Amino acid sequence: MFDMKLSENQLLLREGKKIVDALGKTFFPLVEVVLHDLTVEQHHVVAISNNLSGRKLGDSTTEIGLARISDPSFPEVLQNYPNRFPDGRPAKSTSIGIKNSAGDYVMAICLNIDVSVLTAAAGSLHQLIQTQTAPVVIQENLVAPSLDLIRSTLEQFAAGLNTTPHMLSRAQRRNAVQHLAEAGLMDLKNAQTIVANTLGVARSTVYTYLPSKGDQA
Repeated sequence: MFDMKLSENQLLLREGKKIVDALGKTFFPLVEVVLHDLTVEQHHVVAISNNLSGRKLGDSTTEIGLARISDPSFPEVLQNYPNRFPDGRPAKSTSIGIKNSAGDYVMAICLNIDVSVLTAAAGSLHQLIQTQTAPVVIQENLVAPSLDLIRSTLEQFAAGLNTTPHMLSRAQRRNAVQHLAEAGLMDLKNAQTIVANTLGVARSTVYTYLPSKGDQA
């Protein structure tokens, strides 16, 4: 139950402090969250979580806070506007004004993000993902070749000739196996067995299709 001894404004400020504390801890260490009491003439800052600006409790509010105090029609939410911390670090800010049932501003919750850290991180990531033109023409695949790749390569080879691996002629089978050898796929363990099963020939026959040492550059 609400404490009946507290006014509506006091209740709002009490709940606002909880929000400020929770947001500051959630977005630590990049986001400062500040609670401004807009019902008083001075000493507006009543809560700070994750203090990045160096302000203290009892400090005056900002120009936006003063504008809300003097003008209830001032926008309730200003979000993602550029700002700057006292030491010069760039910030991105959002200010949320909270009104009571009478339509008067009671407080403002302000979030200030230290974008300097994020900008540096973004720059590092940009550098990390940059690539350069290789001094030689090369195409490299970091995925380890598998026996499934042998099957799919033979199937594609046959499809290019409008047939199936089993229907390839002897010369076509030889060309297909030599293509696999040039790609390094025949060096895989059990490669000959997979090729034999896919082509429908004996494993010993596959060996006769392999290029001899004299055929290799």
